Formats: sequence, structure tokens, C-alpha cells
Amino acid sequence: MINKGAKVKFDYTLTVDGKVTDTSAGRGPLEYTHGGGQIIIGLEEELASMNVGDKKTVQIPAEKAYGPVLQEAIKRVPKEAINNADQLKVGDMVGASNAGHTFRAVVKEITDKEVVLDFNHPLAGKELTFEVEIKEINQ
Repeated sequence: MINKGAKVKFDYTLTVDGKVTDTSAGRGPLEYTHGGGQIIIGLEEELASMNVGDKKTVQIPAEKAYGPVLQEAIKRVPKEAINNADQLKVGDMVGASNAGHTFRAVVKEITDKEVVLDFNHPLAGKELTFEVEIKEINQ
């Protein structure tokens, strides 16, 4: 059992839509503070009952991961408001800032006058599958 405030190290492989999208292999375990909001809530809930050496595969629904795709996070922006808009392609990642906050968005569509940007997290709306192994717990 992992207590709130414990420092936990675990290895993981993340699979989304049947494809491995991230892994700690070759980088060493990921470390987080349990209950500190450093990892997605659904994964933290699944890890809570584990002990050092435990392994399991868990499915995390979008609601407990990066949430649903929000239509209000998809914005139409005039081309002239974007640097190098003529060089963009659908699928490109672009950065934007507002009131000192930096955001990343994916180019969803390009028209003659506008660029449609999706500010949702790239994993929003996705079920995530994690293979995890607890390596260390410091209560």
C-alpha cells in the first residue's frame, strides 16, 4: 500500500490505440510523490494498492486521464495571426502564449483564411493502457 506523500519509482509502458507511445525503458523509472497530483489520477489510483516488485496492466479511461475532447478548445485563428502560417501542415504542433501562459496546439485544418488549432491534450478522449512495475517506495 502506498501512502500519501510517499516517493514512488515505477517502470511503465504506455499503449494508446494499440501502439506504444511512451515508456521508461532505457530512461529509468519515473518518480512521483503519491497524492501530489504529478501523474494522472487514474494511474495514481491504480498504483495505490501496489507494493515493490508488483506488476500489472491497467486501463485508464479518458475521464481519469486527460479528459474528454473539448470542442471549446478547438479554435479558428486568422492566418495572419500565426507566424509562418503558409509553412504549416495538418498535424503540426504549434506554440501559443496568452497572459504569460504557453500553450501547445495541433493544426487540425488549414483554409485560405484560417488555421484550426486544437488545444486539447493530444491524449484527450483516449483510453490509456499502462504496464507498470513498482521499483521503489519511500514512505
